Amino acid sequence: MPELPEMEAWRRQLDEPVAAFPVAKAGPAHIATLKTFDPPLAMLEGRRFRGAERRGKRLLFPTDDGEVVLLVHLMTAGRLRFVPAGDAAPKSPAFRLEFAGGAQLVLTESGRKKRAGVWLLTPDAAEVELAHLGPEPLGLGPERLGEILHGESRRLHALLRNQHLIAGIGRAWANEILHAAKLSPYALSSDLDDEEVARLAAAIDAELERGLELREHGASDEQTYRVHRGLGEPCHVCGTPLAQVDFEEHTIYYCPTCQTGGRVLKDRRLSRLLR
Repeated sequence: MPELPEMEAWRRQLDEPVAAFPVAKAGPAHIATLKTFDPPLAMLEGRRFRGAERRGKRLLFPTDDGEVVLLVHLMTAGRLRFVPAGDAAPKSPAFRLEFAGGAQLVLTESGRKKRAGVWLLTPDAAEVELAHLGPEPLGLGPERLGEILHGESRRLHALLRNQHLIAGIGRAWANEILHAAKLSPYALSSDLDDEEVARLAAAIDAELERGLELREHGASDEQTYRVHRGLGEPCHVCGTPLAQVDFEEHTIYYCPTCQTGGRVLKDRRLSRLLR
């Protein structure tokens, strides 16, 4: 799933192009992708976007007259692409906008399940739609992060992925961040001391900034991730083979030496966990 580094890289890439020309045609949109019907998509036609904005893992495109906001959530398999005039575009995207002059903004989604979503909202409705999201992770700092960590007891990997608590981190960057912070994915947030909180806050900033820089330069997953999807690969810090724990909906990757004191976390499917 695209997370803050990927979404922010796309936002920066889209910011100027989407504001260059007014929308000539809005749609079509797959019935499962378009989540709203009022205001109608046609309301975008003739209007110009102010640019691209981001909140957590969502992209927002407000019109420059302040009337409506196009909100896009790519979920796991969605991809958003600006296609310059004259370039080949996907024939049947999940969602399409065509600008005056011929450029297009297209959303595609691999796989049979259509989970990505597009909303056209008034600014007030957009604010309500995003109200459940926690603060942005970049620049959060040890003090605010400590309040979140000690507010309730959760395992660190799950807490970092909880968009209600911190908006923008998902499975991949939780793996990268916790490795950089030298913290177990199963450590309880309420147990962290001040030094560990500070380490985690620094790792959040360092890893997300590293990821953003790489994604802006077009780096692939293999060039970007150092831990995520690295089962059996040597840890780039100590050389220990990376391990994983499988869950039904996600997989945790970690280094037993750097993060768990040499202990291996057993797969939940085996019914036992070694902490």
